[in-house]
Formats: sequence, structure tokens, C-alpha cells
Amino acid sequence: MNYRVPQPVPQVILDDIRGAQKMLSGVSRVTAMEGSRHLSALTGSPVHLKCENLQRTGSFKLRGAYVRIAGLRPEQRAAGVVAASAGNHAQGVALASSLLGVRSTVFMPVGAPLPKVAATQEYGADVRLHGQVVDETFLAAQEYADRTGAVFIHPFDHRDIIAGQGTVGLEILEQCPEVRTILVGIGGGGLAAGVAVAVKALRPDVRVIGVQAAGAAAYPPSLKVGHPVSIDDPNTMADGIKVGRPGDVPFAIIGELVDDVRTVSEDALSSALLLCLERAKLVVEPAGCSTVAALLSEPELYGGGPVVAVLSGGNVDPLLLQRILRHGMAAAGRYLSLRLRVADRPGALAGLLAVLSVVDANVLDVSHVRTDPRLGLTEVEVELHLETKGPEHCAEVARSLHGAGYKVMS
Repeated sequence: MNYRVPQPVPQVILDDIRGAQKMLSGVSRVTAMEGSRHLSALTGSPVHLKCENLQRTGSFKLRGAYVRIAGLRPEQRAAGVVAASAGNHAQGVALASSLLGVRSTVFMPVGAPLPKVAATQEYGADVRLHGQVVDETFLAAQEYADRTGAVFIHPFDHRDIIAGQGTVGLEILEQCPEVRTILVGIGGGGLAAGVAVAVKALRPDVRVIGVQAAGAAAYPPSLKVGHPVSIDDPNTMADGIKVGRPGDVPFAIIGELVDDVRTVSEDALSSALLLCLERAKLVVEPAGCSTVAALLSEPELYGGGPVVAVLSGGNVDPLLLQRILRHGMAAAGRYLSLRLRVADRPGALAGLLAVLSVVDANVLDVSHVRTDPRLGLTEVEVELHLETKGPEHCAEVARSLHGAGYKVMS
């Protein structure tokens, strides 16, 4: 996307964030901070999860949206506001507008998940579906703003948005004053920039680390050349941080105040989501658990003191969640797919399943192939999908099949 704002780039200071915190009193929740024994053991330092997935609307986005809309002049409020989003920003703008008595129009992609569309409507927005990708939706919202006079509420590239998101940083310091490292997911950069301003002003000794999905990592090349650059075709399951170009306002802050930006793989994202669900009993979207993915990927980087990982959102479509969980279990070695050949005679499949039963592998699916010309006249190929207990169990299954005389093909 080409998210640009006029130069010079506005600055955000601690007083802006403190003012936003007062404005948000009674509006946004002071979200919980939960400890994670598993991640603490992995890193060798206490790890706490800042649960913005439990925020109103399911993400931190309400904070910035409310501060931005509350700061509009009366004539701007009368004109209404417009936004473009596939989910979290849409819901934040919708609820903030309703709380402030401002009319809101939200453009969402045609393929946006129905639960997110329904939630945005229920929060009071006039939802308009336009475009197949967020770029097209974004342009439609800007055109609507130009045509109607409605104020465009940018998802991250405005000082008020950053000030609102920065209240997360103030809460972290209040809830975990001994913190040494804070991990924050980065898309356009509004949350990371706000947290960095708040934290570095009060505790310059605390490390602030940004995290991006490897398939949508525009910040590393931008920081290398010293200005925002676009990447072509960002691709990641973490749609909340799937942004092709850093925002000008947050980029200036992140370049100055954020200590490092790390990237994480899709496997790490799905494993992190699974861990949050199983171990922490928290539903977190892929973008929201990017910080946990960073801890899983490079735990050795986060020793030396308490770590806070921000879980930025929990708005995940149930169908996507189902696919990600399967992907996460496969990445964790808890699914095993294999093919082997057995004699095409009664009882052959039962014998194979008996071997799997002995090693306690749960059979999810079985399919037969009899028409492959590579098969012998009395052979059948069996494809199995198994649920296992991890990599060691997968190896045990393979050894048992080999020991029973079966030749595993994959």
C-alpha cells in the first residue's frame, strides 16, 4: 500500500500519550498481564503476555481510533468519518465513533470474514464491501472522503493514532515495572511507535523489539536505507500486520527508538497461535501472536530479565483458525502423513492399523489407490493421516512400521 502523509512528519511525545490515557479512561480496558511458564522456561527469563486480544473490539485498535476521533473539531465530527480495514481497525473505528456520537462508514474487502463484517456493523458502522484486496478498499475509502468531506481515519499514520496506541506502553510499565524487554508486532508501525515513545521516555534501559512476518517485512529494508520503501505482494497469514509500506510517522519513531526488528516464519506464527490456545487458554490471531512466535524462534535472545510480549489482537475467523491450527500442529510434529504399499487382500489394512494402534497413533484419514500403473497387480497404496504426540512419536511410528515390514514411501 502507499500510505503517505504530508511532510514534515509530526512528532509524538510522552505528554501526548499521557493525555490519550486520560481520554481513554472508562473507554478502553486496562488489559490483563498473564505469565507464561512455558515461555519463561524456554527463554530463561520471566515472560508475561499483555492481553490486548481481550481489549474491547478484540484488539488495541480502539485506543488509537478513539483518541483520533475525539480530537476532531465539531464541524469534522458533523461530516462523519471513514476508514478502510479488513477487520481490527474497522471495529475500532466503528465502536469509537458510536461512543462519540459520530457517523462512521467503513470500507472492507469483498472477501472479509463474515464475523468481522457483522461485528463492525453491530458496533454501528455503515459497512461497504469494495475491492478484492485492501489496497483497493483503501483507495475507495479515500475517494469517499474526498467526495463527501468525511474525515479519513488512517489505521496507523497519524500522531493521535500513535498516542492512543502508546497507552499500551504505559500500562506495561505500571503492570510490570521490572520489565527488561518488550516485544511488539509491527504492520504499519503505529503500536510499536507508540509503545516505544512511552517506554523510552520513562525507561530508556528497556529494550523495545518489533516483530514482523517474514513474508510482509517492509521495515528491515526501509530501516536499512533510512526511509520507508514498499515491498511487492506481501504474503502472510497474519493479515493484521500484512502491510507493504511503513507509515511515515511511525517509521521516524521506530527508526530512532526501537532497538531491533525481527522477522518470524509462517510455521512459527501457527505454532505460536497453537501455544497460546493450548497453554495460555487465549484465542489470539496470527498477527497478535507474532511476538510469541519471536520467542519460540529465538529464545536465546530474550534472557537477562523479564519479557513482555504484546498479544495485539484476537479477531480470527473460525475457518482460518481451523486451518492455522492444522498448520500449527503439523509444524509442531503432531500430524504425520505417509504413504505405503500393502498387499491387496482382506485383512491387510486391519494389520496395518493394528501396528499403529500399538504405538498409539490416532488415524484421522485413510485413502486407497489401486489404479496407479506403478503398483503391482496385487498391491494397493495406502495414504494415512495421523495425529501424533510430537516429533519423537513420529519417529517411533516410522520405526514400528519399518519393523513390521512396511516400506514407508513418504
